Amino acid sequence: MYIYLGQDKVVRYKEIIGIFDLDNTTVSKTTREMLHKAEQRGDAVTIAGDLPKSYVVCSEEKGRQRIYISPVTPSTLQRRIRKRNVGS
Repeated sequence: MYIYLGQDKVVRYKEIIGIFDLDNTTVSKTTREMLHKAEQRGDAVTIAGDLPKSYVVCSEEKGRQRIYISPVTPSTLQRRIRKRNVGS
């Protein structure tokens, strides 16, 4: 099953580690540093030019993680996951 993150980007549901609200979590210095380091490594991808509202941490091959910065709210992403699970 795939989840649409916005701007033609989809990820496999089973690869999602977490979905986070950008405004609420970036008040923490640790979170800001984690996002900054991911951007420096090329592991953070901004999906759209709109105002980002969430970020989704996904696992990839060989233990790497990819962070998708999305214009979609965390509640909408969670609704999409619940909707897919009910339909399965």
